[in-house]
Amino acid sequence: MPTAVVIIDVQNAILKGTVVSDRLDILETKLDEAAARLGTIQKSARSHDIPVIIVQHDEPVGSGDPLTIGTKGWEIHPAVAPLDTDIVVHKQSCDSLHATELDQLLRSRGIDHLIIGGCMTQYCVDTTVRRATSMGYQVTLVSDGHMTSDMGALTYDQIIAYHNQILDGFGAGKFRVKAIPSSDISFAS
Repeated sequence: MPTAVVIIDVQNAILKGTVVSDRLDILETKLDEAAARLGTIQKSARSHDIPVIIVQHDEPVGSGDPLTIGTKGWEIHPAVAPLDTDIVVHKQSCDSLHATELDQLLRSRGIDHLIIGGCMTQYCVDTTVRRATSMGYQVTLVSDGHMTSDMGALTYDQIIAYHNQILDGFGAGKFRVKAIPSSDISFAS
């Protein structure tokens, strides 16, 4: 099954503006940990000639958004910074497949299995995982490789656990999502 690793929105300021100030240090640490796990997967994929695709959310210049194009906050987190051999896809919605070249890039390479991780769990990760499945991709969700901030009464870890549970087994016809930890992802044949 031809595979690609897709890392969504792991950008320097992805949590900025979404976190209550007394929780920022905790959440930034958890983001760094998830990014490090994704970086390990990324390196392993590269060593096995598996394509790595970095999805980067773009907000327009002048918007004042933390993810404004060209700002430090918009840049990819250093733990998963792309190499020249990686593909960077730019998006402006929660869906990495909406109004981007991602589907075309994958299909032109015959890829039908995606290993997905990134930010924000309940928005861009969830939307992309579900859409990819409905478009005919087998999806592996890195269960410890996606991150978000607290939201209302829910803490980041509750949101992550919930999404791991509801997305594991999600399907569209014969296409399914499997949520597994980063330690179980291997590219060795």
